[in-house]
Amino acid sequence: MPKLKTNKAASKRFKATASGKLKRNKANRRHILGKKSTKRKRGLRKAGYVDKTNENQMKRLLPYV
Repeated sequence: MPKLKTNKAASKRFKATASGKLKRNKANRRHILGKKSTKRKRGLRKAGYVDKTNENQMKRLLPYV
């Protein structure tokens, strides 16, 4: 059986938690921050999780995570 290749772009963006969920950073926190409220920016600091509907696709990209 051949080894599976890990998608390197995905491996840099996602981390696995102890329960097996995939942790990710939220989008829209890079630039044009002046028009966004403080509350919105504070919420974007916190990590999000990959949705269940996309989890199988992500597991295929990250076979050893």
